Amino acid sequence: MKSGTVLIIGRPNVGKSTFVNNIIGTKVSITSPKPQTTRFPIRGVYAEERGDMVFVDTPGIFDKVHDTLSRQVNRETLKTLNHGFDVALYMVDHTRRRDMEEAKVLGLVRQIKKPVILVINKIDFQEKTYLAQYEFMKDEFKDVFQISALKQKHLKPLIDRLFELLPDSTQEETDNRLSETFTHPVLNMDSRIFISELIREKIFLMNGDEVPYTATVVIDEITPRNRDTTYIKARVLTTHIRYRKMLIGEGARKIKEIGAYARKEIELATKKHIFLDLTVEVDKHWQELYT
Repeated sequence: MKSGTVLIIGRPNVGKSTFVNNIIGTKVSITSPKPQTTRFPIRGVYAEERGDMVFVDTPGIFDKVHDTLSRQVNRETLKTLNHGFDVALYMVDHTRRRDMEEAKVLGLVRQIKKPVILVINKIDFQEKTYLAQYEFMKDEFKDVFQISALKQKHLKPLIDRLFELLPDSTQEETDNRLSETFTHPVLNMDSRIFISELIREKIFLMNGDEVPYTATVVIDEITPRNRDTTYIKARVLTTHIRYRKMLIGEGARKIKEIGAYARKEIELATKKHIFLDLTVEVDKHWQELYT
């Protein structure tokens, strides 16, 4: 059987998290239309009769870094590049122009000594394309695939090629590697991080461009109330009173909506009834404390 680790690298918002979520078929990494959604590498495992592959979804790499959070995201991505993996997927978005940010990512990719597959994502979107700016890359990489992670198009040939490139492994070697990698059958995140990421995703999705990247979620308590019900106490931290007002909304409408959508998804993931106690607080220094 085949078994190994696949690193996914690319600039922000090229669709890495959507790709991992749709390949694995369960929520692993949060997705939103905004960059800088993934703040640390997240691992998920895809398994079938041919073997298994661990996907590592890295944070996007930023060219211009102005704040503590972005510096932390870049450090985590660069750290991941120095850890063991077998194949790398270099994902690009043809609907965006090539720029210095892309050049920085390509420079890192060129330093990778393992097999690298170029993946051109969002191929279902043709209204705006800069595909011609990426044509030269096809000469640098032996394997090139055009996919739609969102629509799940052309994913099977890519998976087939990944299995061809992964090393052979015995069942015992595979079990040992997975047990060292995961504390959960699918995620390398404990439940607090997983729940906080789900809530944070809803904040991104439901606030449009109103709230910048000044919010995080802290889980203070997870307590089973009985066999079927779990109480979760969570705080949304933001850096300014005006953002707190935006997150709460008039008559607390916005925070209630965020909580309701997050609660439903947590219930789907845990198969339990969830009581979610969600509040919003101002903490100007959360980026130093929680990154």
